[in-house]
Amino acid sequence: MVAICSTCGLPEELCMCEEIAREQQRIKIYSDKRRYGKVMTIVEGIDESDINMDELARKLKTKCAAGGTVKDGRIELQGEHRKKVQKALEKMGFNVETR
Repeated sequence: MVAICSTCGLPEELCMCEEIAREQQRIKIYSDKRRYGKVMTIVEGIDESDINMDELARKLKTKCAAGGTVKDGRIELQGEHRKKVQKALEKMGFNVETR
């Protein structure tokens, strides 16, 4: 029997819920200086209920070859990676704003 999505009611192989959620979110990317002058790239505005934050952070950390974490609904990456993160998120279908 075919599994049906509880949100949209379509079969799971045709489900568009996650793609629609990506398009509707406004994501902000900015840099912040931390202790000892270290730079962190912050990605915020992602709704945790629609998108798996841990998986997305893992993809971004791999793309940027940097460490990072998911904290308080934000993804924090070590280093200055605004352009790489913006390109990666846009390729995944997110709407991105940079500061």
